[in-house]
Amino acid sequence: MDSLFEAFKETLGQDRPTELEVVLAMVLSLVLNLIIGTVYKATYRGTRYSQDYVQTLVIMGLVTTILIMVVSGNLGIAFGMFAAFSVIRFRRNLGQARDLGFVLFAMATGMVVGARFYSMAVLTTLITSAMIIVLTRVNAFAPQSLSHQLRIRVANDINYDEDFVPIFEEFTDATELISVETVQAGMMTELTYGVRLKAGAQLHLFVERLQLANGNDRILVTTRQEGM
Repeated sequence: MDSLFEAFKETLGQDRPTELEVVLAMVLSLVLNLIIGTVYKATYRGTRYSQDYVQTLVIMGLVTTILIMVVSGNLGIAFGMFAAFSVIRFRRNLGQARDLGFVLFAMATGMVVGARFYSMAVLTTLITSAMIIVLTRVNAFAPQSLSHQLRIRVANDINYDEDFVPIFEEFTDATELISVETVQAGMMTELTYGVRLKAGAQLHLFVERLQLANGNDRILVTTRQEGM
């Protein structure tokens, strides 16, 4: 084992990586990206966790390392960065905004390893992972209460600008009209709101009051983690 690491050290001063250094760099990249995948799984909050996504994180980080090591020099690294980050355009639909951050995290780690800054790759991966864990544990930047998206279908003769105001003032701290859409061949209007319920407000009472105001038409409430 000692002789293996000695051989690895001897390759660091060469302009082009040897086969041995490439293999060891791939192992290091794999270990670091497994750490990233583990941190993602441990800090994930939601109901749409994807094993396929976490495995893809590891694969993307590893492939990025290979790509950067194959193309050498500053121009080669710049080309490799362009090619690697262009892959993000073809990603699947991400369930949460933080998923994109982990894609960038894995690829950046792969790039640093591929650029042969091994100690920097280990240090930055550990520091960033620790920061993510701390932010998750302390629930940093959480809203005061859960935010909801509200979709209400009303008849065209209902003045929603005035009829819903007293209900929103009673049950919510903040309300934002996101979209207005005509449905059923223009016979109905569907409103989409972003709302933040007051502390202690009961959701079922909120919905009941809205149903009385909109003539008992369709109401859909979905909960989301991020604040407004």
